[in-house]
Amino acid sequence: MKTTIEISKYPLNRNYEAPILDFIERMNAYQDIKVKTNATATHVVGDYDQVMKILQDEIKHSFAKYGKSIFVMKILHGALDI
Repeated sequence: MKTTIEISKYPLNRNYEAPILDFIERMNAYQDIKVKTNATATHVVGDYDQVMKILQDEIKHSFAKYGKSIFVMKILHGALDI
């Protein structure tokens, strides 16, 4: 089953750019998903189970490395052409 997820990250500290850019860079490192970033969000398309596992790992990594952040996600059943 394919999914499309829109993610926005809001680090709760003054230096907010580095944690956002690191998250985007790490998401782009995965070969089996499609990632596109715009000014307000990052969109991820791929197999539902795989994308959810990647997000679980990367959000956990982000919390451990940068501390408190808010992640806002919209999850759609199906693959959008991003």
